[in-house]
Amino acid sequence: MSRARCHALFLAAVSPRGATTRVAVRRGLSAWPVLQEPDMEYQDAVRTLNTLQTNANYLEMVKRKRGDPQTQLEAMKLYLARSGLQVEDLDQLNIIHITGTKGKGSTCAFTERILRSYGLKTGFFSSPHLVQVRERIRINGQPISSELFTKHFWRLYHRLEETKVDLAVLEVGIGGAYDCTNIIRKPVVCGITSLGIDHTGLLGDTMEKIAWQKGGIFKSGVPAFTVLQPDEPLAVLRDRAQQISCPLYLCPPLQALEEGGPPLTLGLEGEHQRSNAALALQVARCWLQQKGYQDAGELKASRPSLPGQLPLAPVFQPTPRMQQGLRHTEWPGRTQLLRRGPLTWYLDGAHTTSSMQACVRWFRQALHRCERPDSGSEVRVLLFNSTGDRDSAALLKLLQPCQFDYAIFCPNLAEMASTDNADQQNFTVTLDQVLLRCLAHQQHWSRLHEEQVSPDPWSTPGQEQDGPASLLLAPHPPHTHSASSLVFSCISHALQWITQGRDPLFQPPSPPRGLLAHPVADSGATVLQEAAAIHVLVTGSLHLVGGVLKLLEPSLSQ
Repeated sequence: MSRARCHALFLAAVSPRGATTRVAVRRGLSAWPVLQEPDMEYQDAVRTLNTLQTNANYLEMVKRKRGDPQTQLEAMKLYLARSGLQVEDLDQLNIIHITGTKGKGSTCAFTERILRSYGLKTGFFSSPHLVQVRERIRINGQPISSELFTKHFWRLYHRLEETKVDLAVLEVGIGGAYDCTNIIRKPVVCGITSLGIDHTGLLGDTMEKIAWQKGGIFKSGVPAFTVLQPDEPLAVLRDRAQQISCPLYLCPPLQALEEGGPPLTLGLEGEHQRSNAALALQVARCWLQQKGYQDAGELKASRPSLPGQLPLAPVFQPTPRMQQGLRHTEWPGRTQLLRRGPLTWYLDGAHTTSSMQACVRWFRQALHRCERPDSGSEVRVLLFNSTGDRDSAALLKLLQPCQFDYAIFCPNLAEMASTDNADQQNFTVTLDQVLLRCLAHQQHWSRLHEEQVSPDPWSTPGQEQDGPASLLLAPHPPHTHSASSLVFSCISHALQWITQGRDPLFQPPSPPRGLLAHPVADSGATVLQEAAAIHVLVTGSLHLVGGVLKLLEPSLSQ
């Protein structure tokens, strides 16, 4: 399976009533453990799935010879039929379809948790996974079991083998008009999160082109919601919706829904999550209303839309169950904190300029709030990687104000020998490619440091272009090693150096010979061993975050 990120997410909510249950039973779906076929274990299934990945050489050929993107959507219909399903079967599902550039997963996580607070059963598909492939399919908020994944994988695999014909390779999509996920014809409601520049080779190199692609999920007569966007892409979304008679609404800010009521507490940290929560509330309310639920939030005074602009979505009072859902939302790898002894891990899979700006604001706010040690030094470490056609130099430049003492770069490989962990295998790139890219990251970082003209770090905070005032960081005397950076061959080696054995749960065997055979690594080890507090930001790639979580939280692999 390609590890390219799928930029469209599905959330299917069903009531526990019998009619919907019969559909699930007829399709052979079950949440209970199932008996395994001989020698058909989970890792065997994932290894077989990985053999279907587009390898690096073929991927390059496809990029050069890419034809009509509409053919991918047509091919998806053929694959669906070969699996024993028809598009009409999908029409019976109560689907919420979300796309965008950043915040898709968080928005779906908020929405899914809100709907579960109403007693609904939910199914949630997202991509990519962090630790295990089965995370991509969640039932009632939990990844499906390895037994259930294995059972249905082999059932589908054998059916496709039996009906094999010569068809074009179907690539995992990135959301929008020609994405394979757009085979859904009758969603209940759609949503578009914040848009930005990403995947330019497929979506286009302007915000307008990207907005046109993302607006491809709109369906005639199906309500759709979006958050505040720049004028040009917002106009494209509006025109796209009008052309097919899709009612499109602009979400009011979360603050408007809080007026006259208690502040809303979110389970996900970061100011940018308020935009995702505002969209989730509108999407969830629309779904509930269309399914006949009366308790879907009392309307407040309406706010008129300005001429030529999108109509505003309703301003309503979130119900107690909605508030509960927002408060209890969990979505690993996004603005996630892990406190372990002297180490605090800040995990966020930001990989676009806009999401990295949000990540930096969250990280600095979290540093501002954290308790300072009574004595001893604090060390800030960046663990970074970036993949695909993303501009890593631009992402690293945004991270400069965080005043890192060390910048560590490594591929998205949990360990050098990944044969025992099929979930982390990736055949779309070669080892040489990922290591050379890490060296390029290091060169960008060093160049940025050399070119940086540091302003006074204790000056009065100014207003940022797209967010609240900058936060004044706590006193952080510069070290002589402030420009130091290192490249490691895998995540495990990077974590061994960063933790220096001080993470109470991450206790790998002794580091391999030569791991510290570098002046920076040797001197930095002493600094890390003596530090009273170590703050580690892991960002740039969700796959990197997933590899770190696999090593820091072994329970996620069970």
